Amino acid sequence: MSYIGIDLGTSEVKAVLTDDSSNVVASAGIALRVDRPHPHWSEQSPQDWWQATLDAVDAIRAAQPRAFARLRGIGLSGQMHGATLLDRGANVLRPAILWNDTRAYAECVELETLVPDSRAITGNLAMPGFTAPKLLWLSKYEPAVFASVQKVLLPKDYIAWRLTGEFVSEMSDASGTLWLDVGRRDWSDRMLEATGLTRENMPRLVEGSEPGAPLRDDLRREWGLHERVVVCGGAGDNAASAIGIGVAKTGDAFLSLGTSGVLFAATGRYAPNPAQAVHAFCHCVPGQWHQMSVILSAAASLQWLSRVLKTTVAELVEIAPAGEAATAPIFLPYLNGERTPHNAADAKGVFFGMTASHDAADLAYSVMEGVAFAMADGYAALQGAGTQLERASFIGGGSRSALWGRLCATALGFPLDLHEGSEVGAALGAGRLARLACSGEALDAVCVAPPVVERYEPSVPMRAMLDERLARYRRLYHALKDEFRASAI
Repeated sequence: MSYIGIDLGTSEVKAVLTDDSSNVVASAGIALRVDRPHPHWSEQSPQDWWQATLDAVDAIRAAQPRAFARLRGIGLSGQMHGATLLDRGANVLRPAILWNDTRAYAECVELETLVPDSRAITGNLAMPGFTAPKLLWLSKYEPAVFASVQKVLLPKDYIAWRLTGEFVSEMSDASGTLWLDVGRRDWSDRMLEATGLTRENMPRLVEGSEPGAPLRDDLRREWGLHERVVVCGGAGDNAASAIGIGVAKTGDAFLSLGTSGVLFAATGRYAPNPAQAVHAFCHCVPGQWHQMSVILSAAASLQWLSRVLKTTVAELVEIAPAGEAATAPIFLPYLNGERTPHNAADAKGVFFGMTASHDAADLAYSVMEGVAFAMADGYAALQGAGTQLERASFIGGGSRSALWGRLCATALGFPLDLHEGSEVGAALGAGRLARLACSGEALDAVCVAPPVVERYEPSVPMRAMLDERLARYRRLYHALKDEFRASAI
């Protein structure tokens, strides 16, 4: 048997074909475009997601036709929080509003006023990137669209509907909507009512490793498949990455430096800390939860600098070690606001301490260090929820930089392990979930960590210097937060 894992990211759709031992035998990636029609807005076309998914599957099918013919299961992973809106005829009403769209900041305050115990129900602060505040915003500013909404789907669940014709979601992705009672693993009628919705507007829920619905017969025939193919529940992108890298049980963790930055810790219990903007979500396997600290601009900060300096990210990574670490500017990476621990949509990016002697290498170092400091803030918030980590896997595009690995390991205080094949983590995790749904194997037999190819240990010589700069970094945010707020008015 073979399985496909499809990861619907913000910048691309990535698909991998795996055999019955979860070895990758083919992969494909199709780029996506993000539209920003107004400041603080971020949108994509669901039809573009679907076309990219079809193109990725076609590429895999062409590359490995025999392995593809043995397909038995499909797993989906995807960017979280996006609001994909369908009317009664299942027509898409408007472009999807994405996870990094912050237009609904005021609606977060409104939602928590409407449901005073929302944090106890959802385990999370209301943040503008989450789905529920987006619907409150729509009810005010696009009332005709809101009145026509029949189904609200998360991005990967829209692809699941196109594949199966059924509306299905799962616990990890649903946790990021603010409509889920995360402790009970079920929709909250009170949270839905506060946004003018009911369970009828939601997809049904399954666990990520359970069957969701069968692949449509017309697609199965078009793809030349003769056996029934199951589309499993799947997972939000970070939970899928966790399964791909072997992070499923208490004590397992990963640090991801992608467009955003994530510190993900698996837990065997529901352990929220909303006061410090920790995300407490269901994991995508039964009986497990996870905590996340999230920053909005990790590798995105380095991409921004590359555009400003008219160079490439690869060149910045190459020259960054030449920066004068002790005297480089302090960088606050709040280019799109911030989540953990500040929950501040109005926070801004800052270079502090620049002089005429600083050059591109200093700025590149500063950006990488600032992201590491933001992740250290996130770990402090997880510690406030009772989580202590001894190590973590290191994934995402930023994991290709040894300097970034050492900076993060030193700032957080524990080693980071770089694994073989970590660049396909979310898609591989989705494929593993499909395998679990079809084979009935034990989680421990499927969710194993790939071999470690590099370990980044905390640097003792670097520690004292970074501790002093981290303390200054933290003071800068508190000194500037009122100015951030004033500049947003």
